[in-house]
Amino acid sequence: MSFQQPLTLHYAVFFKPYGVLSQFTREGKHRTLSDFGPFQRDLYPVGRLDTDSEGLLLLTNDNTVKKRLTDPRFCHPRTYLVQVERVPAEAALEKLREGVVIQGRETKEAIVKLLEREPDLPPRPIPIRFRKTVPTAWIEVTLFEGRNRQLRRMTAAVGHPALRLVRVALGELTLAGLEPGGSRDLTREEIQRLRGDLKVG
Repeated sequence: MSFQQPLTLHYAVFFKPYGVLSQFTREGKHRTLSDFGPFQRDLYPVGRLDTDSEGLLLLTNDNTVKKRLTDPRFCHPRTYLVQVERVPAEAALEKLREGVVIQGRETKEAIVKLLEREPDLPPRPIPIRFRKTVPTAWIEVTLFEGRNRQLRRMTAAVGHPALRLVRVALGELTLAGLEPGGSRDLTREEIQRLRGDLKVG
């Protein structure tokens, strides 16, 4: 099926807060992207973050970029900070790196490291439930595919359920300078790098 590119291409990065749907359409009592912005009318998110996940969403009307970023053949990196229950041993981290079976299929290799200290992130509006007997840890994970609730399923599969999940980068795009609910347009240089990485002419 063919599609037509808009005459003027536009790109923006949005810091999706916890509890917000990754869409403009209203659904129940949840806040959506329509509660933020204002955004150009023909912008749509590339992929999605779960309602209980936070972080970077790319909004664009560039249909070619949207297609490339969601096509698993292009293996575009997505980096997350994940707070998990208990401190993962090296064996658990290695399983995440090599791939775990979720929904009957093994995940692709990932880059995973245990963080020495809690990352500097804005507080979540609904705090993580603290349990005195269960320590938590933070890991940084870079995935090269995007499956439904993939990272949460992966950490649960190795015995470390995710408590908080924040996407902090999409390729070279980051949340730098943004607070939850904030957005900014991409610079010309960022657009050139993004399209170059995706081999978009």
